[in-house]
Amino acid sequence: MLKLRSEFARLARKFMTDPITDMLNQIKNAEAVGKIEVLIPLSKIKNEIAAILSKEGFIGEVKKAVKGKIKVLKISLKYDNGIPTIAGFKRVSKPGQRIYQGFSEIKKVHGGYGISIVSTSKGLMTNKEARYKKIGGEIICQIW
Repeated sequence: MLKLRSEFARLARKFMTDPITDMLNQIKNAEAVGKIEVLIPLSKIKNEIAAILSKEGFIGEVKKAVKGKIKVLKISLKYDNGIPTIAGFKRVSKPGQRIYQGFSEIKKVHGGYGISIVSTSKGLMTNKEARYKKIGGEIICQIW
C-alpha cells in the first residue's frame, strides 16, 4: 500500500499541468483541516507567490527546506480566531488561456479586500503595485 502511494506521488509530480493552482489548492485544503504548516515542492514562481502572500498577510512565514532529496517550501498558515485568512482564490490566467491586462484594466479584487498577483516585466507584484507603477502584465490569480 505504501509503495502504491509513493508511486502515485511520483507520477503526480511528473504530470502536473498547473503547479500554481496545485499550490493554492494545497494551501486551501491544509487550512480547511486546520494544519499549522504545509510543504510544497519548490519552484521560483511558487516562492515568489508565497512571498507576496506572506507580505500581504494571507499566510505566515515562508522557508525553503529539504525533505529527502526534494526541495520544498515550508509555509506556515495563518488563522483569524480559528478561521483561515484565505477565504478563496481564483486562477485567472491558465496554461490553456493566458490573460493579459494593461495597468488601467487591472481591477480591485472583492472591493479591495483581496489581491491579484500580476506577472510583469519587473517581476511578480500585486495589482495595487502594478497600478501604482503603471505596469500591465499577466494576471496569475486572485486571492481574497
